[in-house]
Amino acid sequence: MTISQAKSASGEAIPAGKAPGRAQFSSRFGFLMAAAGAAVGLGNVWSFPSMAANNGGGAFLLVYVVMAFILAYPALMAELTLGRYAQSGIINAMGQVGGRGLPRCLGQGVGGVALAAACLGQAFYAIVTGWLVGYALLALARLLGLDGAAAWLAEGSFWRDWSLTLVAMVITAAVVLAGVNQGIERWTKRLMPLLLVMMLVLIAVMLSFPGAGEGVKTYLVPDLSRIDGQLVLDAMGQAFFSLSIGVGAMVVYGSYLSREANLPRAGAQVMLIDMGVAFVAGLLIIPAMFVAHGLGVEVFNEAGELQSSATLLFMVMPALFEAMGSLGLGLELIFFVLLAIAALTSMFPVLEVPVSTLEETGMIRRRPATWLMAGVTFAIASLILAYFEPLFDWAITLTISYSMPLVGALVCLYVGWLLSRNAKLRELRQGAPEIEHTLFWKIWPWYIRVVCPLLVLVVMLRA
Repeated sequence: MTISQAKSASGEAIPAGKAPGRAQFSSRFGFLMAAAGAAVGLGNVWSFPSMAANNGGGAFLLVYVVMAFILAYPALMAELTLGRYAQSGIINAMGQVGGRGLPRCLGQGVGGVALAAACLGQAFYAIVTGWLVGYALLALARLLGLDGAAAWLAEGSFWRDWSLTLVAMVITAAVVLAGVNQGIERWTKRLMPLLLVMMLVLIAVMLSFPGAGEGVKTYLVPDLSRIDGQLVLDAMGQAFFSLSIGVGAMVVYGSYLSREANLPRAGAQVMLIDMGVAFVAGLLIIPAMFVAHGLGVEVFNEAGELQSSATLLFMVMPALFEAMGSLGLGLELIFFVLLAIAALTSMFPVLEVPVSTLEETGMIRRRPATWLMAGVTFAIASLILAYFEPLFDWAITLTISYSMPLVGALVCLYVGWLLSRNAKLRELRQGAPEIEHTLFWKIWPWYIRVVCPLLVLVVMLRA
């Protein structure tokens, strides 16, 4: 869709309020839950505990927290500000800030890379979400005594994974198809609080088992000797991945955010919710690994490393629940329903990125755009499943460790250098009239110009 613009006294293009017909979150709570749903998902309950366990536990947690504050939050603010300013998705927004000529083309190119990363990320999201749905259904089938269904769900075949991936994509497409208010906002407002409650209940249960205390110690007491270039790269990538930065999701959500909202406060709240859930997920899963190890489950190899990082949850947790007997079946159902909820809430915004981009062109309506992009993503996921060994880890590494931090850094450069200081100040003032006199405004504009991109580059080169 086209964005109505006005000219300031300096001749600078300014989006004139809300783009015609553009959806908007109905409340600040709705935005927080939707943005938290984007942030709180696979990055927290699947990727973060695995990376923390494989990188020294407490050492990784410490570096992750540092990276979240010094890199992820400034980049998150750049994406939210860009989205609300441009009232569009990342391709149009980056092109608009770029102005004309080469900067505009490069900006649109960066937006295109973010769109590609969103599709690739959504593909492996869908695969993992399908696994989570499958394990939840497996636990339910066992509880109900449906042996045939349980046997099919327990087998690790291509067609099982393909079918479950299809289920995950159809659910995601159905929610995105309903739109911002009736779809994404409506469901995340219900699912996010449920997710947090279920996690806290499971932590209370897990900490009652022998071996959990050793896991808590490993998780909370950092071994600084474990910190190296690769750990820092992993922690940086995790911070961007966890907050869905670098795929255009937060740019889109920023464009749906009311102009009365206080952007720095909203961004800080989203980041703190995200970090809190990541911390809680680690407090659940890392002690659970030590409990499983004490029950005879092979979690670590001879070198003390995880047997598998990408499939940790699906190898360790079912074995742990099985060792618990009848209680384990009920806990397994709750655990995987919890993870499936978290995964689905993080899939909604990633699909919204290409859907909103197509919708903005005015050439295709939301319904066909949703099914088209869901189909493209499913096709990529099917290809990954067909060539799983070479492609699955490659897709994860390319998306999390490289493309997301790189795109996030480039967005910082554009917002920092090409979106004028006055334009940034006007946008932030709309929800925070006093922003000009705060420490945030004194630091953030030059910080995203220089420090954020430089730190991302240094971390990538050192790793």
